[in-house]
Amino acid sequence: MRTQAERLLEQATAELAAGGVSSPRHDAEVLLSHVTGVPRMMLIGSAKPHGMQVQQFNDLVAARASRVPLQHLTGSTGFRYVEVEVGPGVFVPRPETELLAGWAIDHAKTLDSPVVVELCAGAGAISLSVVHEVPTAQVHAVELDESAFEWAQRNLVGTGVDLRLGDMADAFGDLDGQVDIVVANPPYIPLDAWESVAPEARDHDPALALWSGDDGLDAMRVIDQVAWRLLKAGGVVGAEHADAQGESAPAVFAARWADVRDHDDLAGRPRFVTARKPRR
Repeated sequence: MRTQAERLLEQATAELAAGGVSSPRHDAEVLLSHVTGVPRMMLIGSAKPHGMQVQQFNDLVAARASRVPLQHLTGSTGFRYVEVEVGPGVFVPRPETELLAGWAIDHAKTLDSPVVVELCAGAGAISLSVVHEVPTAQVHAVELDESAFEWAQRNLVGTGVDLRLGDMADAFGDLDGQVDIVVANPPYIPLDAWESVAPEARDHDPALALWSGDDGLDAMRVIDQVAWRLLKAGGVVGAEHADAQGESAPAVFAARWADVRDHDDLAGRPRFVTARKPRR
């Protein structure tokens, strides 16, 4: 005989699939685990949701079927080895960005007291990961959107990260020429790509975190300028881009940077560019 949890999960999976959710069973399990407090792997045998939990679960499933982001419904998302609080008003960190964060962390570990700047910080996931994995790092972050900044404050409180509200274009003038690593997950979607963007992002992520001019590279060009100003000789910059920008994003750095290289994500798609400021 099927358990109550099995029946709920089957019904929810069907509803989410009908709504176009790409991972309906996974999301159903995450939501039931969130409501009951029972780990996903133990739901079938251990979850015994009562009436209020069943109603809460059904409400969350309906919201997810309407393409509200899963992370908005649970209130957080895992990113590398940390948990990041997210919700309406902030871009939800994606797994692909963990690779960019890992690049920055690996480089920081080669330095004694690295100075790291995160541009376009959003919820602060990269900065949080850096201070978690490289305790000797001095980390600074900037975010333009006030709502996103509030989420970053929540995630970075007590970490020692120097978080500032403002435009990355003129941020951290006090750090010019003193930074070892600049890292950013900027907006990079072209303005004419509206229809191709998933509803979870298009309808719920802040516009400032998505759109970046006609070719999607307006923010990347600003990163080029800001990173050049901030980095010491030999310092490095890394920035995420769309998978269609595997050539155009590195081209932004081609004129004056050394060791310009593009990196694939785990699916083999172009995902982020890195470069080094030449030593004089």
